[in-house]
Amino acid sequence: MTDYETILYVERESVARLMVTALRAHGFTPREIADGGLPGIGTGLTGKGLAIAVPTHEARDAQPLAEALLKDMIAR
Repeated sequence: MTDYETILYVERESVARLMVTALRAHGFTPREIADGGLPGIGTGLTGKGLAIAVPTHEARDAQPLAEALLKDMIAR
């Protein structure tokens, strides 16, 4: 079983899905964003947002990329 580490939280599901796709395009293997939940609750029930998680051995390299991608997404 692979251990995952959360590298980033995002508020919107659409941003989370884009982040997963972008990380995959860069060769990482992020955990899928689960479908479901309650309509209208975009940040999950943690209050932090939707977690973007990658295998622990990828986290150190994936986190700076994810942060840079999110910064770029927000700037647009």
